[in-house]
Amino acid sequence: MDDIRDVLFHGIQNKKYRAVLTAERSGVLSGTQAACDCAKELGFTLELCKAEGEELSHNERFGNFLASPKQIALAEERLIGTLAKASGIATAARTAVQLADGKARIVSGSWKKMPPAIKDLVRTATASGGAAFRICQPPMVYLDKNFIRMLGSIPAALDACRNLPQFSRVVQIRGLSASVEEETAQALEGGADILMVDTGNRLDLERCVKTLDLLGRRKTVQVAFAGNVRLTDIPDLTNWDIDILCIGKEIVDAGLLDMKLDVLQEEFSWD
Repeated sequence: MDDIRDVLFHGIQNKKYRAVLTAERSGVLSGTQAACDCAKELGFTLELCKAEGEELSHNERFGNFLASPKQIALAEERLIGTLAKASGIATAARTAVQLADGKARIVSGSWKKMPPAIKDLVRTATASGGAAFRICQPPMVYLDKNFIRMLGSIPAALDACRNLPQFSRVVQIRGLSASVEEETAQALEGGADILMVDTGNRLDLERCVKTLDLLGRRKTVQVAFAGNVRLTDIPDLTNWDIDILCIGKEIVDAGLLDMKLDVLQEEFSWD
């Protein structure tokens, strides 16, 4: 079946029009490289007056291009989706960082749960918003509950890292193999660098930190907290004794940053 757009635009297929992109609400621009690559694939050049990670104002025009009618129709499908999704994520990340006010580092590792096709886009958007997409800089090893179960215990999991001396060791604390207090002590004894209390339960966080204090080790390791944390939780949680706050769905599942594409005028046509 023919593309319906070829039928509709048959009489104007040799014309070119100037189109502009406008932000319909304020936020953080992201997805610029992917959008420019998309435009190139469609056969035109996207010109942006704002860079990746810069702020957009409500009703601000931030991009334009010259293209044929079919290219413009395709751009409305592909270009807007790329920019709007990435910018929504970047805006949520920026909001989280601002709410934390420097009291805790904001991390969003949930990009790993995204479809492979958009993982790079999500990582870039998270970083453009000012958040991190890894709990610490590589090289690192993250010993989550399944690694710990397969290796047998937290001590066994940490022992398996003995030939990785340059790697930061992150241990997930969930109170599954033992109490939170015992898991914390085991992680410390095994040389963990970061303890991730990944239950969303503030009582578990308190128990972990209290154990660190009792053992005189609070200043030797970092404490991270995660588990269905919402943006509205950040101001309160940053008053707790934590170093890293992990925000998942509230960042990677952020709504689109609304934007629109408008055709301004015909610029030229060719025979």
